[in-house]
Amino acid sequence: MPLKKGLLVVLSGPAGSGKSTIAERLVEMRPNTRRAVTATTRSPRDGEVDGRDYHFLSAEEFRRRIDNEEFLEYTTFNGRCYGTPRRELEENLARGGVVLLVIEVDGAESVKFFFPDAIFVFIVPPTPEILRERLVGRGTESEADVERRLAIARNEMQRVGEYDFLVVNADPHMATLDLAAVIRTVARSRITGDEVARWNAGYYADWRTRAAEE
Repeated sequence: MPLKKGLLVVLSGPAGSGKSTIAERLVEMRPNTRRAVTATTRSPRDGEVDGRDYHFLSAEEFRRRIDNEEFLEYTTFNGRCYGTPRRELEENLARGGVVLLVIEVDGAESVKFFFPDAIFVFIVPPTPEILRERLVGRGTESEADVERRLAIARNEMQRVGEYDFLVVNADPHMATLDLAAVIRTVARSRITGDEVARWNAGYYADWRTRAAEE
């Protein structure tokens, strides 16, 4: 008996926390896991691909989609707009498995209203100093931009209590394993209301194999 519908996992964290990298690694590592692609008005960074990393939209197109109520949520972050396409997310969840949604904290708050059963995970670098090193290492932002992002990160950290789990990203591989463990635990152990029927049907006889597949 597979998951009746997709399990939504929302990942947030400061810019430079590595949340997108962790999401990509988890998709490669874990069967039946996919990432929901969000939309933004910022320009692509080197190596980013439209439709894979983000839907890169003009400000005019983004506004048109707001007017047409095509976003589940949208927000402005560091002067750029970000939003979650509603229909695309719903289609991903209807396919089952695990769906990763990488968004900012304001967007996550809105998603929680519509999907209270989602798993909310906050990704954080070990220290502010390491976060600064990562932002500078990108080589895509001025010193003023780095300082602005650090200020935003400090504000975001104040909202970590709104999340269910914390993953510290000192090493992307280990952080990905930590996130996989969180998802596995919730998928196996969360009470959903059909446990008696599953038990009577013998669903738990090969519990480890089934949980790994889900």
